[in-house]
Amino acid sequence: MYRAVLAAALAAAAPAAAQQQSTGPETGLPLPRWVSMKAPEANARRGPSTNHRIDWVFKHRNMPLMVTAEYGHWRRVVDRDGFGGWVHYVLLSGTRTVIVDENMLEIHRSPSDSGEVLAEAQEGVIATLRECEAGWCRIAADGIRGWVHEKGLWGAGDPEMPDRASVAPPPRRADGRRSGRHRRGPGCARPLTPLATGCRDPRDSATVPRWWHRRAASWCCSCPARSSARPS
Repeated sequence: MYRAVLAAALAAAAPAAAQQQSTGPETGLPLPRWVSMKAPEANARRGPSTNHRIDWVFKHRNMPLMVTAEYGHWRRVVDRDGFGGWVHYVLLSGTRTVIVDENMLEIHRSPSDSGEVLAEAQEGVIATLRECEAGWCRIAADGIRGWVHEKGLWGAGDPEMPDRASVAPPPRRADGRRSGRHRRGPGCARPLTPLATGCRDPRDSATVPRWWHRRAASWCCSCPARSSARPS
């Protein structure tokens, strides 16, 4: 009984202590740091064990995340929206990815505003990060490779430890209580859209962005399934 109580106390104290360190106690790697989702789905728990309740289910392979704490085989991660929890390390990867944080972000052939524009990336696109220099980052996604402004990406540059107050808690249900499990991640993803292409809006002649519908494995011109967290 004494051992069980002691283990529970250590598990509760370790996350708080880990967040104050500049390097992880388990890996020796910097905290915070960038990682990405290796698995197509990952449970984000309230504490570093399978005994803790699930607050979120991340459902987006290659999504960039920020590691803010370590405990045993568990890593506390936060996503772009400030949602997060404890995830088992086998579900994460050191491969660097980024999310486009600015709509219609221009992708240039060279790291210069005067460079040829190859395409425009819509907000929410996930891309592989190749390198960054002097405020520019080279990314690859949807068969397109080029340079974009670092400020238009989430997951690039030096990560900053989020304040505890800024980390969003699970939203409340209609009865005012916390929902125990939520799903994160859109049902559709907006891909990179080359210039002057897309779907034709039947109401006018304007060109509108295309969506890639994962379940249907096809392109579509609208995707109402793209939404934020919802109870499951």
